[in-house]
Amino acid sequence: MAATAMDHDGGGGGDVVTPGELLGNSLALVAGRGAYADGRSVRASVIGHRRIAPPAPGSEDQRSTVEVVGHKAHGAVPQPGSVVIARITKVMARMANADIMCVDSKAIKEKFTGLIRQQDVRATEIDKVDMYQSYRPGDIVRAVVLSLGDARAYYLSTAKNELGVVSAQSIAGGTLVPISWTEMQCDLTGQIEQRKVAKVE
Repeated sequence: MAATAMDHDGGGGGDVVTPGELLGNSLALVAGRGAYADGRSVRASVIGHRRIAPPAPGSEDQRSTVEVVGHKAHGAVPQPGSVVIARITKVMARMANADIMCVDSKAIKEKFTGLIRQQDVRATEIDKVDMYQSYRPGDIVRAVVLSLGDARAYYLSTAKNELGVVSAQSIAGGTLVPISWTEMQCDLTGQIEQRKVAKVE
């Protein structure tokens, strides 16, 4: 009942939805391709058209399945627990923005945005985290997806030893080389800059 109210496309391409957008209630709908269950809600994990398929004849589960189908082939999609590679685009006092480039070592075909909040930078001394000494715009970081924050951004965490900055350029334009958990050194000038450094493999 709820499923039919959500869908007016007769099985074709429905309304365009974006990641995190509410598709319906999990009591009435099963999350299919391009969707995920979030408590009692079913939400989109990709950009595309909402489509609802009725349950298979004779199926014990009489809920309809909701899918989000794109007009082009989808690449990898971030999910909670996915390890991503992202480029920092903006650093603020309490969070940093990043563009996700790879998910579980697979390239993505759509743009996904990540947010690293101050409390998710590292596991210890969270209250002393200085975002400006953790990341700079242009840094490449390895992070894990915590959850879909809102309809536009995934919450990311670097609060493990193997997560954090994996590649960065110094103020002078040189390559920064990790020398500790919190410091990287410019290979041109020798100047040391502060970062939340990922453990070197």
